[in-house]
Amino acid sequence: MSKPAIAILGAGLGGTIAAFEIKAAVGSKADVTVVNQGDTFHFVPSNPWVAVGWRERRDIEIELPPVMKKKGIGFRGVGARRVHPAENRIELNDGTSLAYDYLVIGTGPELAFDEIPGLGPHGGFTRSICHVDHAEETAVDFEAFLRNPGPIVVGAVQGASCFGPAYEFAMILDTELRRRKLRDKVPMTFVTAEPYIGHLGLDGVGDTKGLLESELRNRHIKWITNARVVKAEAGVLGVEEVADDGAVKAHHELPFAFSMMLPAFRGVAAVRGIEGLTNPRGFVIVDKAQRNPAFPNVFGLGVAVAIPPMGKTPVPVGVPKTGFMIESMVRAIAENLAALIEGRPATAEATWNAICLADFGDGGVAFMAQPQIPPRNVNWSAEGRWVHLAKVGFEKYFLAKVKHGEGEPFYEKLALDLIGARKLKA
Repeated sequence: MSKPAIAILGAGLGGTIAAFEIKAAVGSKADVTVVNQGDTFHFVPSNPWVAVGWRERRDIEIELPPVMKKKGIGFRGVGARRVHPAENRIELNDGTSLAYDYLVIGTGPELAFDEIPGLGPHGGFTRSICHVDHAEETAVDFEAFLRNPGPIVVGAVQGASCFGPAYEFAMILDTELRRRKLRDKVPMTFVTAEPYIGHLGLDGVGDTKGLLESELRNRHIKWITNARVVKAEAGVLGVEEVADDGAVKAHHELPFAFSMMLPAFRGVAAVRGIEGLTNPRGFVIVDKAQRNPAFPNVFGLGVAVAIPPMGKTPVPVGVPKTGFMIESMVRAIAENLAALIEGRPATAEATWNAICLADFGDGGVAFMAQPQIPPRNVNWSAEGRWVHLAKVGFEKYFLAKVKHGEGEPFYEKLALDLIGARKLKA
């Protein structure tokens, strides 16, 4: 009798760690194979540093095939063309197929630059830090900008669900420009779909509104909230500022010499449009056990998972899937797969807590929400240079974890440390 086959689609922050934890949980009772677009892992949280030259690609990149082989995990770097859940099969980009008994979808998102004319690096006029390729291109553009500085516009468009990197990049640009003694030549504007600064797609956490407004104000960065970006042209970003009732209260034509705008996300083409599997945006529908109700042998984790917005906002705002949440999803899926293979019910549930370290280069803001969706048992935020140092430590730890295929969950330990520190302070 052949062993069950577990396929993991995607090898980013969630998929890579899922491969290690699932293999550890099922051991020799199942075969585990990872399907990814390419052979490398990139540490996405470091992309803002790559974009200003503080890191190079090789600093945050790991070749996955030897790591997976060492752990007894199969690896296919050809990418997936289409998932066929009714057939328990993944159609790969090289024309072959991979059969599975269980599938874990952890692809991350497709970047929806095309939803706004002129947006993005692929024939558009704005930069991106969503992928290391984009970050490298942004670094080249930023170096050219430094020779002839002018206005900067940074932010996140309507439908975006990952606001932390936009704040990070705005503050990191400010820090780097001050280091180069060019800050006085660069007016900066932060543009966001959020209804207020520090909303973050979470309706705020602790005093993120006050902390982030203070940071922007102290750094002389103007902001526009409830912003709907309508177009990007050479050197100009067209923005509608929307009132609480949905009416357009102001039109802005924002000039820029350099701009980075985070796009909205949608599910990847390999799963988008499959009835019962994904929602209209292409995100995987899951229950409390991270299983898809229509195809119970399919699990979803990370950015690929469908989560409804916190509530109605004048401009559409998505909910972030933070590292702590992703770690808890991975753990629940690993436990549930081990249980199913042994003939037991899948009862493990993810905690869906949130912790974020937003680095500003010379400081930063951290926040913790337990659970992520209100009402919360923990609703806390803080700032200081320690956040920058913690982010550097996180980068080193996570890269080592991937390189060696081992390591304890980072966010769980950080949460316990922060909660302990708060109790001692109280």
